Amino acid sequence: MAIRNSLHRNTLCGGISTRALAAGMALATLAAFPAHALAQDTEEEEETEASPAPADDNVIIVEGFRAALESAVGEKRSNALIVESVTAEDIGKLPDDSIGESIARLPGVTSQRLNGRANVIAIRGLGPDFSQTLLNGREQTSTGDNRAVEFDQYPSEVVSQVVVYKTPSASLVGQGLVGTIDVRTIRPLEAGEQVLAIGAKGSYADIGALNAGSKEYGYRVNATYVDQFANDTIGLALSAAYTNEPYQLQEFNAWGYAGSGEEGSPFVIGGSKSFVTSTQLERIGVNGTLQWEASPNLMLTVDGFYSNFDDDQSKRGIELPLGFQAFGTTFDPDTATVVDGPFGGFAEAGTFENVQGVVRNDIFQRQADLYSGGVNLDYESDDGWSAFFDFGYSRTDRNELSIESYSGTGYNVDGGATDTIGFVSDSNGTSFNPTLDYSDPNLIVLTDPLGWGGDRIQAGYYNNRILEDELFQYRTGLTFEMDGLFTALHVGANYTDRSKSLTPDEFFVVPAGGAEELAIPSEFLLRATNLGYLGLGPIVSYDARDLIADGTLVLEENPSNDIPAKAFTISEELMTGYVQLDFERPFDSGVVTGNIGVQAIRTDQSSSGIAFAGGQRVDVELGDKFWDVLPSANFTVRFDSDWVLRLAYSRQIQRPQLDDLRSAISYGINNNEAESPTGVAPFISGSGGNPFLRPYRANALDMNIEKYFAGGAGVVALQLFVKDLVNYVDSSRTIFDFAGLPTPAGQTPETTVGFLDSEVNTGGGSFYGAELSATIPFDVFTTALDGFGVTGGVGYTKTAIENANGDTDVIPGYSKWVANGTLYYERGGFNARGSVRYRSEFLADFTGFGGSPTRRLARAETIVDAQVGYDFDGGALDGLSVYLQGQNLTNAPFVSQFDVPEPRAVIDYQEYGRRFLAGFTYRFR
Repeated sequence: MAIRNSLHRNTLCGGISTRALAAGMALATLAAFPAHALAQDTEEEEETEASPAPADDNVIIVEGFRAALESAVGEKRSNALIVESVTAEDIGKLPDDSIGESIARLPGVTSQRLNGRANVIAIRGLGPDFSQTLLNGREQTSTGDNRAVEFDQYPSEVVSQVVVYKTPSASLVGQGLVGTIDVRTIRPLEAGEQVLAIGAKGSYADIGALNAGSKEYGYRVNATYVDQFANDTIGLALSAAYTNEPYQLQEFNAWGYAGSGEEGSPFVIGGSKSFVTSTQLERIGVNGTLQWEASPNLMLTVDGFYSNFDDDQSKRGIELPLGFQAFGTTFDPDTATVVDGPFGGFAEAGTFENVQGVVRNDIFQRQADLYSGGVNLDYESDDGWSAFFDFGYSRTDRNELSIESYSGTGYNVDGGATDTIGFVSDSNGTSFNPTLDYSDPNLIVLTDPLGWGGDRIQAGYYNNRILEDELFQYRTGLTFEMDGLFTALHVGANYTDRSKSLTPDEFFVVPAGGAEELAIPSEFLLRATNLGYLGLGPIVSYDARDLIADGTLVLEENPSNDIPAKAFTISEELMTGYVQLDFERPFDSGVVTGNIGVQAIRTDQSSSGIAFAGGQRVDVELGDKFWDVLPSANFTVRFDSDWVLRLAYSRQIQRPQLDDLRSAISYGINNNEAESPTGVAPFISGSGGNPFLRPYRANALDMNIEKYFAGGAGVVALQLFVKDLVNYVDSSRTIFDFAGLPTPAGQTPETTVGFLDSEVNTGGGSFYGAELSATIPFDVFTTALDGFGVTGGVGYTKTAIENANGDTDVIPGYSKWVANGTLYYERGGFNARGSVRYRSEFLADFTGFGGSPTRRLARAETIVDAQVGYDFDGGALDGLSVYLQGQNLTNAPFVSQFDVPEPRAVIDYQEYGRRFLAGFTYRFR
């Protein structure tokens, strides 16, 4: 693939620019699809670079990573909005191993790792709950419980470009509060030539195969075919990618920390639940696009994407009750090594006695099918108007199964041998020195070691969470070209219908026949799992699924009301209309372009499920209807001197988390007149979801200063932004009218107006910040550095958000600082680059008890990656590219800690190891 160093004029289609940034650009990028679904490029791109180069031997060809960077710089420069983008170097060849990692390298953008993979994205220091993800301009369902898209669902090999919109326009439907991420696939008619490309890579992690049955090596394969027919009026693109890779994790996890920090009561680890986890990720992704230019005025585009995702984890470890002195454990602080810390004394070392450990052999399996696609009709008349119609569909079916299996030295706290365990706690967690051999199958039996089941002998827990998420989207619009200051008028409407449900299916796991203890059948014993990294040594290992299938362990349904309380069915119907005017006005040294408009959204949200009136189950359906009006304005001043100034204002919203809208409310009669919000008792009080939640809302102002140089290959940009949050969502107590719910039996309240402990809308606050980014080819300094360059940025965000109690709140996913940089060299077929990304501490998402989401403070982290490769040009190997990648080269851990600034109070310390990949891509010439 060769990309000439020149920009072509935009072609306006359905009011949206479908630019080809350079000759053959479809091999490195693609225009928008559906064309109307992206932010409006209101100006026709001036030829900021030289005219297309003549076809002679002196043409300078830019390709590979440098071409992808030039494409991103061109996207940033020509777009009417403030954007960042990453573009594939060639068909099926993003710069990184995953979409998430590529996006995380953009200025002001970062990620959170899951099992070592970058799977959720934070923009401008805020987490995934505050942004929106589109596929080819269409809204998407998600594999998680809420709205945030997990990017490991999308194979990087089927993606051509990702654009992050940091500011919206009226015509950008589905926008987020801090940004909108648009993942784009190939448009075959814009490729302009036949392409057949294949690729494969192998992977290896130096941490090894930690669990029995896990693997050290994995692989990925992919293929792409693009062609045009019938005099280039029909285009076809097909892509497929298959992944079968292991991921390994060594984890220390603490229950929390006991003690007060005062003399005689130092902070000490309260308990430990640490695992080694082996994950086998199997994923197939298929994408197809058919385009038909039925006439010079009419284009039909049909595309579809399917992903099958199977993430199978074996989690083996030991759970130890410690400093909380529960279940018989004892601890004498006088024998411990106590040091002073910011909040008092901290026990760095000591001994716990009478410890009854629980050996865990757990399974966590997530299976998901994602379907997405649509049909787009785009008509452009010969007399200055155009129209489009688009239909989009997205569906996710997810099955998330977790099986906990317990074993120990005997039933209940006094039923078996206890351990004396020494410990040492530091900033990497806690290591132990036990006296028992937890790998001895004659010592360790299937049982309920701590009596968690009460009267039931609970040897484990089975939790299957079934999620269905379906979305229909219909959109139409008209564009009228105009003369004068205003160059175009866009009007359009969009209807989105989304439904998401979660059904929990939970059981106790008990020994067969009511036995208190059962020996682990020898035929199911696996290689012992080594917890030597914690000092705990080997432990007994088996697969709980085999014991359930064999009948050694059996399932008993959990009848608790807590189970249906987790369920929800949420429906949203959104009707959106917009009007947008584009304008352009030249002046002596440049041109002013931009757009002004307004978007109005009518929301009809409803939630159905089970509520609990005085403990009795009742079927309920609650909801609300409301409007949001979102004005926006984008002004861009483009100087002939290659300076660009931007100013953008917008009203922005982000819908609350879906599970916060659930109607599962537990409530009853409260006779305490002092607590009554009306001063009348008895009244009703309760807790649960809040189907009446309104979105986060903010007024935003952005300003950019950009300087382009090196023929459009380089840019330095300063971005300043401030958002006034006028509506926030926080956990608190709110006044709530229970009139729409059945009255609890037995006593009639004086009033239905009481209080509800739930997520509520509160006053907001603000956040503001700055980003400095640059892409600099070093040949601007001297030709001796031709091929060298750097790209990256640093972002700072400051928040001042008040919760419902008037206290400062920590926004989920918020990092004060994010930074990234890539130093590269590319010349004569050889390419090499090293990348670093950093984020300061943030409130991270984890999977808590029963599969429910929970959040903890994560430490700052720095990730270092590198790649070297060679592209053959000519000869027998023409079209072949080979490469070697190294990820997380410094073996940076993912760490969360206790909510005090005590570096030794670690909650999670997860180590993934270094990961190496070797592969090739081959494009048939």
